[in-house]
Amino acid sequence: MPSGSMIGAASRIGVVAVLMLSLSGCATNSFAPEQLVTPDELRDVKSKTIGDVSVSVSMLTDEQARRHFGVDFGEHGLQALWMSVRNGSDRRLWFIRNMLDPDFYSAEEAALLVQGDIPSDSRPALHQRFRDESIRAQLAPRTISEGFVFLPRVEGGRYVDIRLQADAYLEDTGTRGAVAGGVAPPPSTPRELRFDFALPLPDGDFDYERLDTSRIFGDQSLPNLTLDELRSTLEQLPCCATDADGRREGDPLNVVIVGESADVLNSLSRSGWSFTHRIDLRSIRREVGAAIAGSAYPVAPVSSLYVFGRKQDVALQRARRSIAQRNHMRLWLAPYRFESRPVWIGQVSRDIGVKVTPKSPTLTTHIIDPEVDTTREYLFHSLIAEGFVDRFGFVKGSAAGTPSEPRMNLTGDAYHSDGLRLVVILSREPVTPDRIRSLLWEQSAAPIAEGQSEAAERNVRPID
Repeated sequence: MPSGSMIGAASRIGVVAVLMLSLSGCATNSFAPEQLVTPDELRDVKSKTIGDVSVSVSMLTDEQARRHFGVDFGEHGLQALWMSVRNGSDRRLWFIRNMLDPDFYSAEEAALLVQGDIPSDSRPALHQRFRDESIRAQLAPRTISEGFVFLPRVEGGRYVDIRLQADAYLEDTGTRGAVAGGVAPPPSTPRELRFDFALPLPDGDFDYERLDTSRIFGDQSLPNLTLDELRSTLEQLPCCATDADGRREGDPLNVVIVGESADVLNSLSRSGWSFTHRIDLRSIRREVGAAIAGSAYPVAPVSSLYVFGRKQDVALQRARRSIAQRNHMRLWLAPYRFESRPVWIGQVSRDIGVKVTPKSPTLTTHIIDPEVDTTREYLFHSLIAEGFVDRFGFVKGSAAGTPSEPRMNLTGDAYHSDGLRLVVILSREPVTPDRIRSLLWEQSAAPIAEGQSEAAERNVRPID
Protein backbone atom coordinates (compact mmCIF):
# COMPACT_ATOMS: atom_id res chain seq x y z
CA MET A 1 0.00 0.00 0.00
CA PRO A 2 1.26 3.54 -0.70
CA SER A 3 2.67 5.44 2.21
CA GLY A 4 1.06 8.56 3.66
CA SER A 5 3.78 10.75 2.16
CA MET A 6 3.14 9.26 -1.26
CA ILE A 7 -0.57 9.88 -0.90
CA GLY A 8 0.13 13.46 0.19
CA ALA A 9 2.43 14.00 -2.77
CA ALA A 10 -0.15 12.54 -5.15
CA SER A 11 -2.79 14.82 -3.69
CA ARG A 12 -0.59 17.87 -4.15
CA ILE A 13 0.16 16.83 -7.74
CA GLY A 14 -3.58 16.48 -8.34
CA VAL A 15 -4.29 19.94 -6.95
CA VAL A 16 -1.54 21.46 -9.07
CA ALA A 17 -2.88 19.64 -12.14
CA VAL A 18 -6.39 20.96 -11.54
CA LEU A 19 -5.05 24.47 -11.01
CA MET A 20 -3.00 24.31 -14.20
CA LEU A 21 -5.98 23.00 -16.10
CA SER A 22 -8.13 25.85 -14.85
CA LEU A 23 -5.48 28.41 -15.75
CA SER A 24 -4.83 26.96 -19.17
CA GLY A 25 -8.53 27.00 -19.86
CA CYS A 26 -11.01 24.28 -20.43
CA ALA A 27 -13.71 26.62 -21.73
CA THR A 28 -15.35 25.50 -24.90
CA ASN A 29 -17.48 28.56 -25.65
CA SER A 30 -16.59 30.06 -28.98
CA PHE A 31 -15.32 33.63 -29.14
CA ALA A 32 -17.31 35.43 -31.80
CA PRO A 33 -17.94 39.07 -30.85
CA GLU A 34 -20.12 41.27 -33.04
CA GLN A 35 -19.74 44.96 -33.74
CA LEU A 36 -22.74 46.82 -32.45
CA VAL A 37 -24.06 49.68 -34.52
CA THR A 38 -23.52 52.31 -31.85
CA PRO A 39 -25.34 54.34 -30.75
CA ASP A 40 -28.26 53.11 -32.86
CA GLU A 41 -28.68 49.88 -30.90
CA LEU A 42 -28.16 51.43 -27.49
CA ARG A 43 -31.02 52.22 -25.12
CA ASP A 44 -31.57 55.38 -23.11
CA VAL A 45 -28.67 57.36 -24.58
CA LYS A 46 -28.17 60.53 -22.52
CA SER A 47 -26.41 63.59 -23.94
CA LYS A 48 -25.25 66.98 -22.69
CA THR A 49 -23.37 69.86 -24.30
CA ILE A 50 -21.18 72.53 -22.76
CA GLY A 51 -19.90 75.04 -25.29
CA ASP A 52 -18.12 73.17 -28.07
CA VAL A 53 -17.98 69.85 -26.18
CA SER A 54 -20.72 67.21 -26.13
CA VAL A 55 -20.86 63.95 -24.19
CA SER A 56 -23.23 61.00 -24.74
CA VAL A 57 -23.44 57.91 -22.52
CA SER A 58 -25.37 54.64 -22.32
CA MET A 59 -25.00 51.45 -20.32
CA LEU A 60 -24.96 48.23 -22.34
CA THR A 61 -27.40 45.51 -21.43
CA ASP A 62 -25.90 42.13 -20.57
CA GLU A 63 -27.00 40.82 -23.97
CA GLN A 64 -25.43 43.76 -25.81
CA ALA A 65 -22.20 43.33 -23.86
CA ARG A 66 -22.16 39.61 -24.70
CA ARG A 67 -22.64 40.33 -28.39
CA HIS A 68 -20.14 43.17 -28.56
CA PHE A 69 -17.36 41.60 -26.47
CA GLY A 70 -18.16 37.91 -26.89
CA VAL A 71 -18.30 37.20 -23.15
CA ASP A 72 -20.84 37.39 -20.33
CA PHE A 73 -20.35 40.58 -18.31
CA GLY A 74 -23.20 39.91 -15.88
CA GLU A 75 -21.74 36.65 -14.61
CA HIS A 76 -18.52 38.43 -13.68
CA GLY A 77 -19.94 41.53 -11.99
CA LEU A 78 -19.07 43.89 -14.85
CA GLN A 79 -20.90 46.60 -16.76
CA ALA A 80 -19.80 48.40 -19.90
CA LEU A 81 -20.49 52.13 -20.14
CA TRP A 82 -20.42 53.47 -23.69
CA MET A 83 -19.18 57.03 -24.10
CA SER A 84 -18.95 59.42 -27.01
CA VAL A 85 -17.11 62.73 -26.60
CA ARG A 86 -17.31 65.35 -29.34
CA ASN A 87 -14.49 67.77 -28.62
CA GLY A 88 -15.26 70.62 -31.00
CA SER A 89 -12.93 72.97 -29.12
CA ASP A 90 -9.31 73.86 -29.80
CA ARG A 91 -8.27 72.46 -26.39
CA ARG A 92 -6.82 69.04 -25.66
CA LEU A 93 -8.91 67.41 -22.94
CA TRP A 94 -8.28 64.58 -20.50
CA PHE A 95 -10.97 62.19 -19.33
CA ILE A 96 -10.56 61.70 -15.55
CA ARG A 97 -11.69 58.09 -15.18
CA ASN A 98 -11.48 57.70 -11.43
CA MET A 99 -13.89 60.61 -10.92
CA LEU A 100 -16.47 58.47 -12.70
CA ASP A 101 -15.77 55.51 -10.43
CA PRO A 102 -12.56 54.99 -8.42
CA ASP A 103 -13.12 51.23 -8.76
CA PHE A 104 -13.24 51.17 -12.55
CA TYR A 105 -11.53 48.25 -14.29
CA SER A 106 -8.72 48.71 -16.76
CA ALA A 107 -9.10 46.92 -20.09
CA GLU A 108 -6.58 44.26 -19.10
CA GLU A 109 -8.17 43.75 -15.70
CA ALA A 110 -11.66 43.36 -17.15
CA ALA A 111 -10.44 40.96 -19.83
CA LEU A 112 -8.67 38.87 -17.21
CA LEU A 113 -11.90 38.57 -15.21
CA VAL A 114 -13.87 37.11 -18.10
CA GLN A 115 -11.27 35.20 -20.10
CA GLY A 116 -12.12 31.88 -18.44
CA ASP A 117 -15.30 31.77 -20.51
CA ILE A 118 -13.50 31.25 -23.82
CA PRO A 119 -10.82 28.89 -25.18
CA SER A 120 -7.25 29.82 -24.30
CA ASP A 121 -6.26 30.36 -27.93
CA SER A 122 -8.91 33.12 -28.22
CA ARG A 123 -7.76 35.07 -25.18
CA PRO A 124 -5.15 37.26 -26.89
CA ALA A 125 -7.86 38.45 -29.26
CA LEU A 126 -10.18 39.09 -26.29
CA HIS A 127 -7.59 41.21 -24.53
CA GLN A 128 -6.91 43.15 -27.71
CA ARG A 129 -10.61 43.83 -28.21
CA PHE A 130 -10.96 45.19 -24.68
CA ARG A 131 -7.96 47.45 -25.23
CA ASP A 132 -9.19 48.66 -28.61
CA GLU A 133 -12.72 49.34 -27.37
CA SER A 134 -11.66 51.38 -24.31
CA ILE A 135 -12.22 55.11 -24.65
CA ARG A 136 -9.03 57.11 -24.71
CA ALA A 137 -8.12 59.25 -21.73
CA GLN A 138 -6.63 61.94 -24.00
CA LEU A 139 -9.17 63.66 -26.26
CA ALA A 140 -7.65 65.59 -29.13
CA PRO A 141 -9.14 68.87 -30.36
CA ARG A 142 -11.70 68.74 -33.17
CA THR A 143 -12.32 65.00 -32.79
CA ILE A 144 -15.06 62.58 -31.78
CA SER A 145 -13.82 59.85 -29.42
CA GLU A 146 -15.95 56.80 -28.65
CA GLY A 147 -15.39 53.76 -26.51
CA PHE A 148 -16.14 52.01 -23.25
CA VAL A 149 -15.39 52.27 -19.55
CA PHE A 150 -15.54 48.99 -17.60
CA LEU A 151 -17.27 49.36 -14.25
CA PRO A 152 -18.26 47.19 -11.28
CA ARG A 153 -21.84 46.07 -11.55
CA VAL A 154 -24.62 47.90 -9.72
CA GLU A 155 -28.39 47.63 -10.00
CA GLY A 156 -31.11 50.17 -10.59
CA GLY A 157 -29.30 53.30 -11.54
CA ARG A 158 -25.90 54.89 -11.54
CA TYR A 159 -24.82 58.48 -11.21
CA VAL A 160 -22.34 59.06 -14.02
CA ASP A 161 -19.98 61.96 -13.43
CA ILE A 162 -17.88 62.69 -16.53
CA ARG A 163 -15.02 65.11 -15.83
CA LEU A 164 -13.03 66.47 -18.77
CA GLN A 165 -9.93 68.45 -17.82
CA ALA A 166 -8.11 70.84 -20.14
CA ASP A 167 -4.44 69.98 -20.59
CA ALA A 168 -2.70 72.16 -17.99
CA TYR A 169 0.76 71.63 -19.50
CA LEU A 170 -0.23 72.91 -22.92
CA GLU A 171 -2.26 75.83 -21.59
CA ASP A 172 0.38 76.93 -19.11
CA THR A 173 3.08 76.62 -21.77
CA GLY A 174 1.23 79.13 -23.89
CA THR A 175 1.22 81.79 -21.16
CA ARG A 176 4.33 81.16 -19.07
CA GLY A 177 6.80 82.87 -21.36
CA ALA A 178 4.82 86.08 -21.29
CA VAL A 179 5.11 86.66 -17.54
CA ALA A 180 7.99 87.41 -15.22
CA GLY A 181 9.42 84.43 -13.39
CA GLY A 182 7.94 81.94 -15.83
CA VAL A 183 4.84 81.27 -13.69
CA ALA A 184 1.59 81.00 -15.60
CA PRO A 185 -1.30 83.23 -14.47
CA PRO A 186 -4.62 81.69 -13.43
CA PRO A 187 -6.58 80.37 -16.43
CA SER A 188 -9.03 82.78 -18.00
CA THR A 189 -11.51 80.00 -18.79
CA PRO A 190 -12.57 77.02 -16.63
CA ARG A 191 -10.30 74.05 -17.13
CA GLU A 192 -12.81 71.44 -16.03
CA LEU A 193 -15.98 70.53 -17.90
CA ARG A 194 -18.42 68.40 -15.96
CA PHE A 195 -21.19 66.28 -17.46
CA ASP A 196 -23.39 64.45 -15.00
CA PHE A 197 -26.17 61.96 -15.70
CA ALA A 198 -28.64 59.90 -13.67
CA LEU A 199 -28.35 56.79 -15.78
CA PRO A 200 -30.97 54.02 -15.56
CA LEU A 201 -29.58 50.54 -15.79
CA PRO A 202 -31.09 47.81 -17.98
CA ASP A 203 -31.56 45.16 -15.32
CA GLY A 204 -35.29 45.06 -14.70
CA ASP A 205 -38.50 47.03 -14.83
CA PHE A 206 -38.32 50.21 -12.79
CA ASP A 207 -40.82 52.71 -11.46
CA TYR A 208 -38.95 55.63 -12.95
CA GLU A 209 -39.57 54.24 -16.47
CA ARG A 210 -43.20 55.24 -16.12
CA LEU A 211 -42.26 58.80 -15.17
CA ASP A 212 -43.54 61.09 -17.89
CA THR A 213 -44.09 64.52 -16.38
CA SER A 214 -45.73 65.79 -19.56
CA ARG A 215 -48.62 63.36 -19.08
CA ILE A 216 -49.32 64.07 -15.44
CA PHE A 217 -50.92 67.45 -16.03
CA GLY A 218 -51.09 67.47 -19.83
CA ASP A 219 -51.58 70.94 -21.29
CA GLN A 220 -52.80 72.30 -17.97
CA SER A 221 -51.26 75.66 -17.10
CA LEU A 222 -49.74 75.35 -13.63
CA PRO A 223 -49.58 78.37 -11.31
CA ASN A 224 -46.11 79.76 -10.62
CA LEU A 225 -46.05 80.49 -6.89
CA THR A 226 -44.26 83.26 -5.08
CA LEU A 227 -42.14 82.35 -2.07
CA ASP A 228 -44.91 83.28 0.37
CA GLU A 229 -47.47 81.37 -1.70
CA LEU A 230 -45.21 78.34 -1.77
CA ARG A 231 -44.93 78.29 2.01
CA SER A 232 -48.68 78.71 2.49
CA THR A 233 -49.52 76.02 -0.08
CA LEU A 234 -47.10 73.51 1.42
CA GLU A 235 -48.51 74.08 4.89
CA GLN A 236 -52.00 73.30 3.61
CA LEU A 237 -51.06 69.91 2.19
CA PRO A 238 -52.42 66.82 3.94
CA CYS A 239 -50.22 65.53 6.71
CA CYS A 240 -49.59 62.18 5.10
CA ALA A 241 -49.79 59.99 2.07
CA THR A 242 -52.82 57.70 2.04
CA ASP A 243 -54.11 54.40 0.73
CA ALA A 244 -55.69 54.21 -2.73
CA ASP A 245 -59.11 55.21 -1.37
CA GLY A 246 -57.70 58.21 0.48
CA ARG A 247 -59.36 57.07 3.70
CA ARG A 248 -56.39 55.87 5.75
CA GLU A 249 -53.23 57.85 6.46
CA GLY A 250 -49.82 56.39 5.75
CA ASP A 251 -46.33 57.84 6.23
CA PRO A 252 -45.91 61.60 6.73
CA LEU A 253 -45.20 63.96 3.83
CA ASN A 254 -41.98 65.36 5.23
CA VAL A 255 -39.88 66.59 2.30
CA VAL A 256 -40.30 68.98 -0.64
CA ILE A 257 -37.77 69.31 -3.47
CA VAL A 258 -37.85 72.09 -6.07
CA GLY A 259 -36.06 71.30 -9.32
CA GLU A 260 -36.36 69.93 -12.84
CA SER A 261 -36.88 66.19 -13.14
CA ALA A 262 -33.36 65.56 -14.43
CA ASP A 263 -31.84 67.73 -11.67
CA VAL A 264 -33.81 65.90 -8.97
CA LEU A 265 -32.84 62.45 -10.26
CA ASN A 266 -29.22 63.50 -10.77
CA SER A 267 -28.87 64.94 -7.29
CA LEU A 268 -30.46 61.95 -5.59
CA SER A 269 -28.56 59.43 -7.69
CA ARG A 270 -25.25 61.12 -6.94
CA SER A 271 -26.18 61.17 -3.25
CA GLY A 272 -26.43 57.38 -3.31
CA TRP A 273 -30.12 56.84 -4.06
CA SER A 274 -31.11 54.27 -6.68
CA PHE A 275 -34.28 53.49 -8.58
CA THR A 276 -36.63 50.70 -7.54
CA HIS A 277 -38.13 47.75 -9.37
CA ARG A 278 -41.81 47.74 -10.20
CA ILE A 279 -44.01 45.43 -8.19
CA ASP A 280 -44.54 42.29 -10.25
CA LEU A 281 -44.36 38.53 -9.71
CA ARG A 282 -40.60 38.46 -10.28
CA SER A 283 -39.83 41.26 -7.83
CA ILE A 284 -42.25 39.81 -5.25
CA ARG A 285 -40.48 36.45 -5.37
CA ARG A 286 -37.09 38.12 -5.06
CA GLU A 287 -38.22 40.30 -2.16
CA VAL A 288 -39.74 37.39 -0.24
CA GLY A 289 -36.61 35.33 -0.85
CA ALA A 290 -34.35 38.15 0.33
CA ALA A 291 -36.50 38.65 3.43
CA ILE A 292 -36.25 34.95 4.33
CA ALA A 293 -32.52 34.78 3.67
CA GLY A 294 -31.72 38.18 5.16
CA SER A 295 -29.85 39.08 1.99
CA ALA A 296 -29.64 42.34 0.06
CA TYR A 297 -32.01 43.49 -2.66
CA PRO A 298 -30.70 46.96 -3.54
CA VAL A 299 -33.56 47.83 -5.91
CA ALA A 300 -36.45 46.22 -4.03
CA PRO A 301 -39.87 47.64 -4.95
CA VAL A 302 -41.58 50.22 -2.81
CA SER A 303 -45.27 49.82 -2.05
CA SER A 304 -47.70 52.38 -3.38
CA LEU A 305 -48.94 55.35 -1.38
CA TYR A 306 -51.16 58.10 -2.74
CA VAL A 307 -51.09 61.89 -2.93
CA PHE A 308 -53.07 64.07 -5.35
CA GLY A 309 -55.20 61.01 -6.13
CA ARG A 310 -52.32 58.97 -7.63
CA LYS A 311 -49.51 56.72 -6.47
CA GLN A 312 -45.96 58.03 -6.28
CA ASP A 313 -44.49 59.22 -9.58
CA VAL A 314 -41.07 57.86 -8.70
CA ALA A 315 -39.58 55.85 -5.86
CA LEU A 316 -35.96 55.63 -4.82
CA GLN A 317 -34.00 53.95 -2.08
CA ARG A 318 -30.57 53.88 -0.55
CA ALA A 319 -30.01 50.23 0.25
CA ARG A 320 -27.84 48.68 2.94
CA ARG A 321 -26.49 45.19 3.59
CA SER A 322 -29.86 43.56 4.11
CA ILE A 323 -33.26 44.01 2.53
CA ALA A 324 -34.48 44.76 6.05
CA GLN A 325 -32.38 47.93 6.12
CA ARG A 326 -32.75 50.80 3.68
CA ASN A 327 -33.72 54.42 3.31
CA HIS A 328 -36.57 54.91 0.88
CA MET A 329 -38.38 57.83 -0.68
CA ARG A 330 -41.53 58.48 -2.67
CA LEU A 331 -42.02 61.62 -4.76
CA TRP A 332 -45.11 63.18 -6.34
CA LEU A 333 -45.12 66.06 -8.83
CA ALA A 334 -47.24 68.89 -7.43
CA PRO A 335 -49.81 70.85 -9.50
CA TYR A 336 -47.86 74.11 -9.15
CA ARG A 337 -44.36 75.48 -9.75
CA PHE A 338 -41.92 77.76 -8.02
CA GLU A 339 -39.58 80.05 -9.97
CA SER A 340 -40.91 78.20 -13.04
CA ARG A 341 -39.48 74.92 -11.74
CA PRO A 342 -41.38 71.77 -10.74
CA VAL A 343 -42.23 71.15 -7.08
CA TRP A 344 -41.96 67.58 -5.76
CA ILE A 345 -43.79 66.48 -2.62
CA GLY A 346 -42.13 63.56 -0.89
CA GLN A 347 -42.09 61.05 1.91
CA VAL A 348 -38.80 59.69 3.23
CA SER A 349 -38.17 57.17 5.99
CA ARG A 350 -35.70 54.53 7.10
CA ASP A 351 -36.51 50.82 7.12
CA ILE A 352 -35.03 48.85 10.02
CA GLY A 353 -36.76 45.48 9.70
CA VAL A 354 -39.13 43.28 7.71
CA LYS A 355 -42.43 41.69 8.70
CA VAL A 356 -44.99 39.49 6.97
CA THR A 357 -48.35 41.13 6.38
CA PRO A 358 -51.39 40.55 4.14
CA LYS A 359 -51.67 44.35 3.80
CA SER A 360 -48.85 44.45 1.25
CA PRO A 361 -49.02 43.11 -2.35
CA THR A 362 -45.56 41.61 -1.79
CA LEU A 363 -46.82 39.86 1.40
CA THR A 364 -43.93 41.49 3.23
CA THR A 365 -43.39 45.04 4.36
CA HIS A 366 -40.71 47.01 6.06
CA ILE A 367 -40.76 48.26 9.63
CA ILE A 368 -39.86 51.94 9.66
CA ASP A 369 -37.58 53.68 12.11
CA PRO A 370 -39.96 55.57 14.43
CA GLU A 371 -37.66 58.63 14.37
CA VAL A 372 -38.64 59.68 10.84
CA ASP A 373 -37.03 63.12 11.26
CA THR A 374 -33.63 61.46 11.41
CA THR A 375 -34.08 60.21 7.85
CA ARG A 376 -35.35 63.62 6.74
CA GLU A 377 -32.13 65.15 8.04
CA TYR A 378 -30.11 62.32 6.46
CA LEU A 379 -31.48 63.23 3.04
CA PHE A 380 -30.85 66.92 3.68
CA HIS A 381 -27.25 66.40 4.75
CA SER A 382 -26.47 64.08 1.82
CA LEU A 383 -27.66 66.77 -0.61
CA ILE A 384 -25.58 69.38 1.22
CA ALA A 385 -22.50 67.16 1.06
CA GLU A 386 -22.79 66.87 -2.72
CA GLY A 387 -23.34 70.61 -3.24
CA PHE A 388 -26.94 70.52 -4.48
CA VAL A 389 -28.67 72.79 -1.95
CA ASP A 390 -29.24 76.45 -2.86
CA ARG A 391 -31.89 77.33 -0.25
CA PHE A 392 -33.77 75.39 2.39
CA GLY A 393 -36.43 75.83 5.00
CA PHE A 394 -38.99 74.02 7.12
CA VAL A 395 -42.76 74.42 7.02
CA LYS A 396 -45.48 73.05 9.24
CA GLY A 397 -47.85 70.39 8.07
CA SER A 398 -46.36 66.94 8.47
CA ALA A 399 -47.74 64.50 11.03
CA ALA A 400 -46.49 65.36 14.52
CA GLY A 401 -46.17 62.80 17.27
CA THR A 402 -44.16 61.91 20.35
CA PRO A 403 -42.70 58.61 21.59
CA SER A 404 -45.43 58.43 24.22
CA GLU A 405 -48.18 59.43 21.76
CA PRO A 406 -46.94 58.25 18.36
CA ARG A 407 -48.60 58.29 14.98
CA MET A 408 -49.30 55.07 13.05
CA ASN A 409 -48.78 54.31 9.37
CA LEU A 410 -50.86 51.99 7.18
CA THR A 411 -49.07 48.83 8.29
CA GLY A 412 -49.27 49.63 12.00
CA ASP A 413 -45.76 50.99 12.55
CA ALA A 414 -45.49 53.73 15.17
CA TYR A 415 -43.49 56.88 14.44
CA HIS A 416 -42.92 60.34 15.91
CA SER A 417 -41.89 63.66 14.41
CA ASP A 418 -41.73 67.39 15.02
CA GLY A 419 -44.34 67.77 12.27
CA LEU A 420 -42.19 69.81 9.87
CA ARG A 421 -41.52 69.44 6.18
CA LEU A 422 -38.05 70.02 4.80
CA VAL A 423 -38.08 72.24 1.70
CA VAL A 424 -34.99 72.09 -0.51
CA ILE A 425 -34.52 74.32 -3.56
CA LEU A 426 -31.87 72.66 -5.69
CA SER A 427 -28.98 74.57 -7.14
CA ARG A 428 -28.08 74.38 -10.81
CA GLU A 429 -24.42 74.87 -9.89
CA PRO A 430 -22.38 73.30 -7.05
CA VAL A 431 -22.83 75.16 -3.77
CA THR A 432 -20.46 74.91 -0.82
CA PRO A 433 -22.11 74.60 2.62
CA ASP A 434 -21.09 78.14 3.60
CA ARG A 435 -23.07 79.59 0.68
CA ILE A 436 -26.37 77.80 1.41
CA ARG A 437 -29.18 80.19 2.35
CA SER A 438 -31.95 79.58 4.87
CA LEU A 439 -35.51 80.64 4.09
CA LEU A 440 -35.94 81.54 7.79
CA TRP A 441 -39.29 79.80 8.19
CA GLU A 442 -39.70 77.20 10.93
CA GLN A 443 -36.76 75.82 12.91
CA SER A 444 -36.42 72.07 13.23
CA ALA A 445 -35.40 70.31 16.40
CA ALA A 446 -32.31 68.14 16.53
CA PRO A 447 -33.78 64.78 15.54
CA ILE A 448 -31.42 62.78 17.72
CA ALA A 449 -32.96 64.37 20.79
CA GLU A 450 -36.39 63.05 19.96
CA GLY A 451 -37.35 60.02 21.96
CA GLN A 452 -34.63 60.44 24.56
CA SER A 453 -35.51 60.28 28.25
CA GLU A 454 -34.37 62.58 31.02
CA ALA A 455 -31.47 60.21 31.62
CA ALA A 456 -29.89 61.49 28.42
CA GLU A 457 -29.51 64.94 29.97
CA ARG A 458 -26.47 63.77 31.92
CA ASN A 459 -24.59 63.56 28.64
CA VAL A 460 -24.93 67.30 28.12
CA ARG A 461 -23.44 69.63 30.75
CA PRO A 462 -22.33 73.24 30.94
CA ILE A 463 -18.71 74.25 30.75
CA ASP A 464 -17.37 75.21 34.19
